[in-house]
Amino acid sequence: MQFYPPLQSATLIRRYKRFLADVITPDGRELTLHCANTGAMTGCATPGDTVWYSTSDNPKRKYAHSWELCQTQVGDWICVNTLRANQLVREAIEQQRIPELSGYSNLAAEVRYGSENSRIDLLLQAQDRPNCYIEVKSVTLLQQGCGYFPDAVTLRGQKHLRELEAMAEQGQRTVLFFAVLHSGIETVAAAHHIDPRYAELLTQVQKNGVEVMCYGAELSAGGIHLAERLPLVMAFR
Repeated sequence: MQFYPPLQSATLIRRYKRFLADVITPDGRELTLHCANTGAMTGCATPGDTVWYSTSDNPKRKYAHSWELCQTQVGDWICVNTLRANQLVREAIEQQRIPELSGYSNLAAEVRYGSENSRIDLLLQAQDRPNCYIEVKSVTLLQQGCGYFPDAVTLRGQKHLRELEAMAEQGQRTVLFFAVLHSGIETVAAAHHIDPRYAELLTQVQKNGVEVMCYGAELSAGGIHLAERLPLVMAFR
């Protein structure tokens, strides 16, 4: 994924009201950016960090600028726009850069499924194999050298695990895909200390056939690309 037009940089003043962030540009202008991340963003929104933002030419938008990346004061790159995770995984699958998810002839997004009125992020289909249901999650929380998910209690995320487990029990292939969008994260774990129920469910669904994949990314102001597979630790407890 390349950013076009190129991203512009600014310094973060504050993030507030979940969807907004104030920044100051190199020439001294103060701007308000839209923030497409509704999570806690722990460690990803420290005043003084460098923000990289995109600009839309849509005249109907209230805020023309969108916060895409954060460059922390210790040098880590983080994608804070959670909408990018699905796009990156889809792009990587279409370009055959995820060997475990190759060989399918059709890819669809946001398909309704399950008994809890969910939409699966990505659905892969082929004539000679079961459907593959992929739920994508963005991982950006770095603590004590490990990446954790979730960064806040997530009832929605718990529902997604139950839905994947139910599809696996029906004989379909199911994948929980952690897109690790923080350059400082090298391993991923369930955040037992934040959402113990989610962690318990993750252990349960793995035992019942849900696959878990973690992939890191190469991040820069020029673009983002999924890179190498990363290990999932503390999956079973």
